[in-house]
Order: sequence, then structure tokens, then C-alpha cells
Amino acid sequence: MSHGRILIVEDEPALLRGLKDALAAKGFEVLSAPDGATGLDLALTGEPNLILLDIMLPRVNGYEICRAVRESGLETPILMLTAKGREEDIVLGLNMGADDYLAKPFRIAVLMARIHALLRRTRAPEAAIVRFGELELHLDSRKLLRNGGEVELTAKEFKLLAYFVSHQGRALARNDVLDAVWGRSVFVTPRSIDRCVTTLRAKIEPDPRRPKYIRTIRDIGYRFETGTE
Repeated sequence: MSHGRILIVEDEPALLRGLKDALAAKGFEVLSAPDGATGLDLALTGEPNLILLDIMLPRVNGYEICRAVRESGLETPILMLTAKGREEDIVLGLNMGADDYLAKPFRIAVLMARIHALLRRTRAPEAAIVRFGELELHLDSRKLLRNGGEVELTAKEFKLLAYFVSHQGRALARNDVLDAVWGRSVFVTPRSIDRCVTTLRAKIEPDPRRPKYIRTIRDIGYRFETGTE
């Protein structure tokens, strides 16, 4: 039985072939495209459950594909494949609507973990209660509980945590977090996020110096994980 349909858009023949074989061996149905124009057509018509998308592609680049997919109303998870050390590419891709990224070269085990995390988030129904570790976030009553006792959060801390848990496993650029939590009309800097994250970590992390839930992505932003990976 197929675990889902994955579209790979990659112009390096050896990498494309290796990814196809690895995903097929894990039980996925695989669609593939060696260029951007073919990849965009398959993204819009092939009904993939997830898209592995290289950025630098002939004919149509990955940014254009990402933007076109989102403008069409599709919420298909997009995992970008980027050149190592190109933070500006990553930020631009995330701002175009990508969900996460992997820098080349990467290990197949890491790729599979990211794929499964994105697919779980996509398939999971929206829950009113989100559990991680000893904590329960009650979205309806706006409460955070630890072993039944309430953890006091400011309004901003709650909103930030709710945004993080609703985007589990996804790389989040600081500017996107600012827009979602603080709003475009409020003048704040990305450092406002960092300060709020520091206070939030002090309340939810077993060891705030080695975060297990709110992970920092250097030069990019944050990723929230349940700590079970």
C-alpha cells in the first residue's frame, strides 16, 4: 500500500534517480520532473501529497513553482532542496510558501524524517488540545497545563506558542512569525521574537539552554518539534 504520492522536481539526474529509488523503497508513489515547467504542471495536476523542490531549475525555477502552487490555492507541503549555506535562498523560499528545507548534501534518513513530519502535520485533524511532553496546550480555553497545573503565559506568549504548534515540523522565518503573531501594523524587530521565545522556553523547556521543542534555525528562524523525532 502506498504511503502517499511525492513529486520530486530536480534537474540533477543522479540525485533524481537516487531520490526516486529511496522513496519507492519506503513505499511512496513517486512522480518526477527534470525541469521546472514539467514540475509545475505535475504539482498542479498530479495531486501529490508532498513536493520535493529544487530551487535552481531550468525553464521555471523553484521560487516560481512555489508561488504558483500557493496562488492556485493548494496547500501541498513543499520541502525545498537548497545549496548549502544559502540562507537568503531559504528565507526567500519560505516567504514564497515553502514549508521546510534541506541543504544539499543531506542524509536520506534526515529527508525521510522531514517528509514524515510534514505529512503527519498535513493529515492530522485540527486539535483543540495539543500535547507535547508533560504539557497540554488548550487552544479553545487559551490555557497551557503541565501535569494538570496551569502554566502562566502572557497573551503574546500564548499566541506565539499556538502559532508554533499549528506549524509543527515546519521551518518558520522570523518575518513570517512577526506577521502572524505581532501583525504588520505593529513596528517590532525580529529581536522581539527572540526575546519572547527566550521567556517561552523558560516556561516550557525541560532545559531552556538545550531546547527540545522550539529549535533555532540559524539565520532563518525557528522550528517547533514535539520532541518525539
